[in-house]
Amino acid sequence: MSERDYSETARRNLVAEVNFEPGSREDLEQKHGRVWDTSELQKDFQVHSFAAPYCVVVRKIDNERGTIMFQHDPRYYFSFSSK
Repeated sequence: MSERDYSETARRNLVAEVNFEPGSREDLEQKHGRVWDTSELQKDFQVHSFAAPYCVVVRKIDNERGTIMFQHDPRYYFSFSSK
């Protein structure tokens, strides 16, 4: 028997919201601050898992573990949080 993902419904709703009207990089920067494209994310973070619209990551500069949100298309990552 597999583990139940209790966050799945909430995450699916958030995915729909984030991707309903995807923002440009500039829009996302205004709302969330720092934004990464895929190559920038790979440079700054080690990605451990995806659970849309989140990734579990470790920031390479200081080994800080956290989450980062992403939108599908255009693919941008934003709102890194280690709390």
